[in-house]
Amino acid sequence: MAPIPNGETAIHVVEPKTKGEKSKKQHSQVVIIGSGPAGHTAAIYLARANLEPVLYEGMLANGFAPGGQLTTTTEVENFPGFPDGVTGTEMMDKFRAQSERFGTKIITETIARVDLTQRPFKYWTEGEEEEADFMTADTLIIATGASAKRLFLPGEETYWQSGISACAVCDGAVPIFRNKPLAVIGGGDSAAEEATYLTKYGSHVYVLVRRDELRASKIMAKRLVSHPKVTVLWNTVATECKGDGDLLQSLAIKDTKTGEEKDLQVNGLFYAIGHEPATSLVKSQLETDVDGYIKTVPGTAQTSIKGVFAAGDVQDKKYRQAITSAGSGCMAALEAERLISEEEAEDDEIKTEDVHVPSEGYMGADKE
Repeated sequence: MAPIPNGETAIHVVEPKTKGEKSKKQHSQVVIIGSGPAGHTAAIYLARANLEPVLYEGMLANGFAPGGQLTTTTEVENFPGFPDGVTGTEMMDKFRAQSERFGTKIITETIARVDLTQRPFKYWTEGEEEEADFMTADTLIIATGASAKRLFLPGEETYWQSGISACAVCDGAVPIFRNKPLAVIGGGDSAAEEATYLTKYGSHVYVLVRRDELRASKIMAKRLVSHPKVTVLWNTVATECKGDGDLLQSLAIKDTKTGEEKDLQVNGLFYAIGHEPATSLVKSQLETDVDGYIKTVPGTAQTSIKGVFAAGDVQDKKYRQAITSAGSGCMAALEAERLISEEEAEDDEIKTEDVHVPSEGYMGADKE
């Protein structure tokens, strides 16, 4: 298949061999790997379409409890439908309940191995990777997410989500940060953007840069250093997070050139040192970008292998929001449903009345 433009590079969509062996243990039309907003949104759409999706929510997969990274967020205030806010855990419990209501089969196990060389795709759960017995799926939706990189400083666990965050857009407006001095760690565009964003809420923003220059683009760097509410601390690293046991109150910082150490009084710390997409499961089989994110055909959830779709933060390095993850989960579900319908229509062994009719929502009829 011809390459399809995807930014500066191209993504080649490969059609795997078909007529592979179906599992006698468990075969599904759609299997979803991941239990965040993307995975559960896909499950809701597919279950309502009577495709009986199977969702593997994982057992501390990628270091998170079922529900993904949102389960570590105390208060979510920017997801529509919750005017009074909602905790991340409570929101994901509601997602899960809605998935189950429509018939999604949720399995609390981690998928440890997949074989995408032929369809149906084979997969194995953790602890059974080397066994001859496997399970199969006609289509797969990868919604394994991404996790923010952290430094795991002394005291960090104590004040995580109690003054320490990895998302300014998600948490910057929370009351504990309003009109308080804040700190951002990082020197790239993300750090510059987050620090600038936080000036709307904090009294002052300190940016800790371990070198004597920013990696951010010239325009972003200029905007940052010229902002009256921003101070860039060059050649500076944080060494400890301090507080009263409940909330962060200061950071111990060190000058990397002089070795001088002191405390910086801040009530918030935001990491902006990148994210790690959870793609180790498929990295050697699907096309990924230089940072490890799964590449998709622009405007779709289609990966480099036909029948495999990606949704949520595992393919989104730009927005990384719960609402955008949910939207891409919807896209993946509708595309998987459409593919299944088309292939059933072409299969002479399936009676016409048994061919799945795709949702009208795929064509936008739900907006009329």
